[in-house]
Amino acid sequence: MEDSVKDTSTIKARDRRVHMANERTFLAWIRTSISIMAFGFVVEKFSLFVKQLSYYLGKATSPPPAGYSSVIGIILVALGAAMGILAFIRYRSVERQIDEDTYVPSKVLSVLLALSVLVIGIFLALYLVHSM
Repeated sequence: MEDSVKDTSTIKARDRRVHMANERTFLAWIRTSISIMAFGFVVEKFSLFVKQLSYYLGKATSPPPAGYSSVIGIILVALGAAMGILAFIRYRSVERQIDEDTYVPSKVLSVLLALSVLVIGIFLALYLVHSM
């Protein structure tokens, strides 16, 4: 009788640890998505600041048109928001799989993040080369 109580409490403790690990992973994805959105906001607003500064210092005779950085900033903010939604969907899916003891790892969110960071890096590099 005592062994079955130990087994049950050990299984419950293990399940709690697994659920907490899933929650930590979810929160890490949320922090990443917030960081990407903040970076997009900074890219967009810093470009506006530089354009306004050049206008007020007399380097430009008219307000400059919107450039690539505004588009890149908006894309980054949208990407961060989409990543947050995907992270929540993945969190709920893994939570259900843990409860049903049918967990199967999925690399879709990781691959999407890696590809999006690669694409963003390429666009930012091209933007910097173009602005030289």
